[in-house]
Amino acid sequence: MSDKFNLVCDMSPAGDQPEAIRQLVEGLQAGLAHQTLLGVTGSGKTFTIANVIQQVQRPTLILAPNKTLAAQLYGEMKEFFPHNAVEYFVSYYDYYQPEAYVPSSDTFIEKDASINEHIEQMRLSATKALLERRDTVLVASVSAIYGLGDPRSYLSMVLHLVRGDRIDQRAILRRLAELQYTRNDVELARATYRVHGEVIDIHPAESEYEAVRVELFDDEIENLSYFDPLTGEVLRRVPRLTVYPKSHYVTPRQTLLDSIDLIKEELAERLEVLRNEDKLVEAQRLEQRTRFDIEMMVELGYCSGIENYSRYLSGRKAGEPPPTLLDYLPDDALVVVDESHVTIPQIGGMYKGDRSRKTTLVEYGFRLPSALDNRPLRFDEYERVIGQSIFVSATPGPYEAEHAGAVVEQVVRPTGLVDPELEVRPAGTQVDDLLSEIHKRVAVEERVLVTTLTKRMAEDLTEYLSEHGVRVRYLHSDVDTVERVEIIRDLRLG
Repeated sequence: MSDKFNLVCDMSPAGDQPEAIRQLVEGLQAGLAHQTLLGVTGSGKTFTIANVIQQVQRPTLILAPNKTLAAQLYGEMKEFFPHNAVEYFVSYYDYYQPEAYVPSSDTFIEKDASINEHIEQMRLSATKALLERRDTVLVASVSAIYGLGDPRSYLSMVLHLVRGDRIDQRAILRRLAELQYTRNDVELARATYRVHGEVIDIHPAESEYEAVRVELFDDEIENLSYFDPLTGEVLRRVPRLTVYPKSHYVTPRQTLLDSIDLIKEELAERLEVLRNEDKLVEAQRLEQRTRFDIEMMVELGYCSGIENYSRYLSGRKAGEPPPTLLDYLPDDALVVVDESHVTIPQIGGMYKGDRSRKTTLVEYGFRLPSALDNRPLRFDEYERVIGQSIFVSATPGPYEAEHAGAVVEQVVRPTGLVDPELEVRPAGTQVDDLLSEIHKRVAVEERVLVTTLTKRMAEDLTEYLSEHGVRVRYLHSDVDTVERVEIIRDLRLG
């Protein structure tokens, strides 16, 4: 492990890259809040940014407009910085249906979601790296501006273990339960632990390949080690280690109890308002749902939809911005906004869509008004919380033009290639024409990317080409995140 970024690459900057790197680094050192890297497609903008990170030696957040592009950037940064912490933070939902209410048909849609365990582990690994290391590059999608557990509560819950410390085994197990870990003496899966005599094996929530072994002797920590949970092989012994919570929403018990008192107060006030307005059905619905949530929090420490009470759990006032991934960043972190002409409008639009849905839920007694504070950041809040940033785009939008303190151009590609020639052909025989072009490319061991107007057209074209002996896959938003990355990797490998 190193505390310094170490860029590993056989190539050195070429074309317009050296000058672009120099200008961006000078702009950062001069204190410019915003800069724009205006680079044509294929000019190696990612490599330029990697060189900037290497020179300024600052933790960096790279924001991408979607999961697929984020995964591509993550793969490239992992290659450039193999000895540093390169992390991936995107929405962990393979499928997500937010709770909603349609007054016209009196239809309530329950929240329904399918969580990808692997991506959840990567999110926890990302925040751990930000809290522990300076040499961190974090690639994230726009979900970075959505509410996340409060970093202060999260940090206050971590379990520190030091070799030689005196601690009762039951105290460790009690702390693991508070971190939402579950006991499983049969299979050591992520966020579980097992106990054999005076040995406790823990599989940290943020770890994919390493588990932790705590060996006690007479209430003293005798040994701490990391081991392979599959083979049991001890990888290394350490003098101290830290176990992080299973979830970003984990909350200290006292904070939870204090929050419940405040939730009860708000519930009483809201019920009075609804009854005065003669909304008896809404009042009964709200009381029933909220009291059930309170009971779950008292007994288990959490409930389904606990994020709707995040204002109280994080100790914020009404209307204050929610804690997000950006709150986990160090003060001097660099923010790189990739494809900024798409990403910036996305950041600006998230708040309004979320607000209108939640207002309906509050109005009809499905949620307390404080649920409105479980939301994405507004754009002005996002601007306040980030530090120095670099916009990266081939076609910067009006926001970048207005705010960029400097525009750095990268037009000449390192390869010397010019833009490809564009041809417009008649639509009448387009599929047969495409098939003949594919055969030409395949004959010289090249690959083909075809875009269609709709998902259905992509699937139908895939079926047609497959029937004609072409190795083909379709790619659209219904394909889950991990599989999308595999399809793109297969395309690159041929």
